[in-house]
Formats: sequence, C-alpha cells, structure tokens
Amino acid sequence: MTRTGIWLVGGRGSVAASTVAGAAGLRAGVLAPVGLAGELAPFHGVGLPSFDDLVFGGHDPAAEGLVKRVERLAADGVVPPGLPALVRDDLLAADAEIRPGLTASVRPAPGTPTGTADAAVDELAADIADFRRRTDVDTVVVVNVSATEAPARPHPAHASWESLRAALRRPGDADVLPPSALYACAAFRAGCPFVDFTPSTGARLPALDQLARERGLPYAGSDGKTGETLVKSVLAPMFARRALTVRSWSGTNLLGGGDGAALADPRRAAAKIRSKDRLLPEQLGGPVEGGVHIHEVPDLGEWKTAWDHITFEGFLGARMTLQFVWQGCDSALAAPLVLDLARFTALAHRAGVSGPVGELGFYFKDPVDCAEHALDRQFDTLVAWARDLSGARHPGGAPG
Repeated sequence: MTRTGIWLVGGRGSVAASTVAGAAGLRAGVLAPVGLAGELAPFHGVGLPSFDDLVFGGHDPAAEGLVKRVERLAADGVVPPGLPALVRDDLLAADAEIRPGLTASVRPAPGTPTGTADAAVDELAADIADFRRRTDVDTVVVVNVSATEAPARPHPAHASWESLRAALRRPGDADVLPPSALYACAAFRAGCPFVDFTPSTGARLPALDQLARERGLPYAGSDGKTGETLVKSVLAPMFARRALTVRSWSGTNLLGGGDGAALADPRRAAAKIRSKDRLLPEQLGGPVEGGVHIHEVPDLGEWKTAWDHITFEGFLGARMTLQFVWQGCDSALAAPLVLDLARFTALAHRAGVSGPVGELGFYFKDPVDCAEHALDRQFDTLVAWARDLSGARHPGGAPG
C-alpha cells in the first residue's frame, strides 16, 4: 500500500492537533468516522487513502508541542479525556516532523541565504521534500490551516509565473507574496498539491495557478465550510427554489481562541467576511441587506456561536422571519474536513489532475473554480468526480 503525507501549515494549532489526534483515534479504532463525508457509502471503492497510511508533518514556529495542545483541547472538552494518552506516540511522531517555517512576519524567514522570498520558498520546499524522502510516502498534500491573514496587496508580478519568479529573486521584493502564497509556492516547487483551508491568498493568484498547471499539480480552497456558512448553503437554496424573496440576512459570529484573536484584526476579518459573503448573492440572485459581523470573545475559548436573523417575503407580501443559532467547536468541525480534503486531493494527484479542483467546492465557503454553492449539488458533483477518478487517469497533467 502507498502511504500519504499530510503537511500542515500551522501544524501545532488547534485544527492541526485535532486532525492528527483524530486520525490516530480512527486508526486505533476508538473513534467513529463522524463528520467524514469521504467514509459515506457513495465513496466506497474510489481508492481514498486509508487512515492507517497517513503520515503527518508541518510548518509552525510555535513552541508548544502537539501533546500539550491536545491535552488542552481535552481540558476544554474538545477531545475525549482519555484520547491524549492513547494517541501520545502518534502526536510525538507528528511533532518530530514539524519545522519552524516562516515567522509571523510577511518577510522571508531570518537566516535565509540571500534574504529573498525565493530563498525562503526554497527552504520551505526543502523541508517538505525531506519529509517525503524520510517517511517514504508516495504523495504529500500540503494543507494550510494557519491563522487567517490580511488580503494580499496587488503586485504586477502576480500576473504570470515568469514575472513572479523574477520578483521572488529580487531582494527588494521580499514581500511580493503573503505567507500563505509562499507556502503554496513551496508546495508546488516541492512537487506537492496544495489545499487552503483558510480564506488567505494561498494559490489563488494567476502566477501560482500557472505554476501548478505546468507541474501537473492539483490545488483546492478556500476557507473550510464548517458552521454558519454550511447552514446557509442548505437554507439559501431552499428560499430560492420555493420562490421566497429574502429581504435581509444578518449573521453575528462570536469567536474565542486563536481564530477570535486573529480576526480581531480588521484586515484579517475582511478576508473572512469576503469569503463568507460570497454564497448569498450567488444563490439568491443578487445582493441582500445585512452582512456578516465578527466579534472576538476570549472567554469562549475553542468554541464559537453564530446567530443569523433572516427576513423574507411570502405570497401576498406577508413578511416573515427565520432565526437560527449555531454553537460548535471549530477545530472538531474542521479536522474531518481536513482529512477528507487531503485524501481526495491525494487521489486527484495520483490520477494526474492539475490546476484548481472545483469539485471539492463541497468543503469550502469560497471554492476556487466553482460557482455552485448549494450543498446537495456540490455533494453530487463530488461523488461523480471521485467515481470518475477511480476509473481512469485524467489527461490534464501527470503527477509532479
């Protein structure tokens, strides 16, 4: 059996820790595959990598290791109290494969040979390539689960890979790419697919799309659909298909933990709100009053609450209201999606798919190369695509 590497950018955060601990619990048979759509009957036999064959590593400058992080998650009620001790060896093995990567700055990491972004990308790519060699995995899927960053500043070099490559090599252009895009570039340079679970820039630049296609590599994103937007992707089509006119839709999000702290920065919150706001106009046929509002509440810790207030008009002009409250733990919701995305992307890579994988839009708020947001239609597309991949290789590219 071939083994699959999952390289987590943000490898010591709550989402990464929940992902590694969850995979270990599934291997040990002490956890059920709750939240893993890839384990549903329509995907049986398509050839998704087994949980037994997953190997983890990543980039993260954080000092706290995965064991301590998972112990804190257990104390917060996110993971079962006995799980940290049971999967300790798996956590230590993954932790040993985590490298510092970039600092929190948008500049290249200190100590790079020339101080250029190109040198930083080379170091990141070397970490990933070394992980692939030492662990003897067939494919490494790089998944960005780090904190949301501010939107990238436009740069002329983003238009093509040729211009970007030149800019990366100029010391004066060290900030030509934000961190998420540097990691995406490093993944492609190492010959690996890339998945952006955040609303950050990632691979969503023409230059990086060109690089992925030239190297025969798939990429997917962006911004995992875990809570409020997941509900919207079911409710919005309901209103549209019953010809009910939505007048307003306002969502208030209360977040603790690392997400809340990151999104307290208005620039980062803007990237998240832009991602969350895409669904409604496309499903309802135009703009809707209201919008999304995000507030940090540190006391919530790993938990989040979303309250949505919807006004709509029915027959005879009757005005009506729908409200819902979603309360959940983001890392517990995100971890099974990360595992599914890594396994589906590995399947696509082995089948020779290259470029953006819109068929994975089922998992994202702002999916690349996908205009469909209705959850049921996205799921049907995913099923048909996975079955097709299991039967034949695609001509779009060759494994990198």
